[in-house]
Amino acid sequence: MLHSIRPGKKWLDTEGKPIQAHGFSVFYDEEEGLYKWFGENKEKTVPGGRIWHWGVRLYVSKDLYNWEDRGLIIEPEPGNLSSPLHPSTCMDRPHILFCKKSGKYVAWLKIMGGLTSQFMTILTADHLEGPYTVVREVYHPLDMDSGDFTLHADSESGTGYLFFERPHFQLITATLTEDYTACTGEYSIHYDGRKPPYTREAPVFFERNGKKYLFSSGTTGYFPNPSTVAVFEDYHGDYRDLGDPCVGDRSGSSFSSQITCVLSLPGREQMIVCADRWMPYFWVSFLAKHTQKSYERKFRDYVPDTAPKSEGLSGKASRHFEDSRHARYVWLPLQWEGEKPVIYWRDEWTVEELEGAKEVQKV
Repeated sequence: MLHSIRPGKKWLDTEGKPIQAHGFSVFYDEEEGLYKWFGENKEKTVPGGRIWHWGVRLYVSKDLYNWEDRGLIIEPEPGNLSSPLHPSTCMDRPHILFCKKSGKYVAWLKIMGGLTSQFMTILTADHLEGPYTVVREVYHPLDMDSGDFTLHADSESGTGYLFFERPHFQLITATLTEDYTACTGEYSIHYDGRKPPYTREAPVFFERNGKKYLFSSGTTGYFPNPSTVAVFEDYHGDYRDLGDPCVGDRSGSSFSSQITCVLSLPGREQMIVCADRWMPYFWVSFLAKHTQKSYERKFRDYVPDTAPKSEGLSGKASRHFEDSRHARYVWLPLQWEGEKPVIYWRDEWTVEELEGAKEVQKV
């Protein structure tokens, strides 16, 4: 039994196996009284192989420390090279919203790699655990290529929103249809005209005291980089950048991680910032600044592709050289300096310690 969270350390499930749920989301299910964590299953991914993912895996927990494996909720399709769920495709960052109007769970998956462009695949199910049915196999929101993304349903209106990177020069916020399976055509553009490594990816939405916030990452592949956080009041209004939330992070790498979700604890104001650590920390301090400079050179003459998208699948398996199977997780408490959310490193911590640690003062 585990009794604490140790950021960046190996995290095993209740069967003693490494947790495989990357690019993930965590939320609290009030009906079942369980935390639920789902993400990319990388258990079969090896450098030089043709497997990027093996479906979407779900874990559940009562205490946030000990996680039970509930298996795959979205299965891969290894027998169909033309499927966006074929294991060789780069399926990333599964996000699922429950739609009250349709009574369906709606899953969006980012798909790239081995394909002709970046797009979304959208599925629905009657239960979070599935089975899921594909309703849009190849979907380009607003006829755009789409990279890293997140979903959010407004707690008052129920309106759904999609935040996504338009590779590699814009962040788009789009309003969803009532069933959350497409975009209405209403959208806004943010962080416009930036090139890697400064364009924004990995958006993560959360709220506090009526204000809306968005964490995002720079674009340097699997090499981590500084995060930023923006604050705004209107989904399609102005996003005001508050800078890097990671305090004391000398490596300039978001503590060697990429934020993937913010978990609100039930019955408390406390939130937890949850992130993937894709690379071992000892590589980060050495390579972070070098990688940023190399991306500046690589994308100096980058011209964004703004043409309407209608391509399908290539049906060609790709080799992948990332060693993501051994990626770990960084979970840290979210604190505040006025309106700015801040993150401090802790080697080990418990949920029980967090009361009274929500607000910090600038020194």
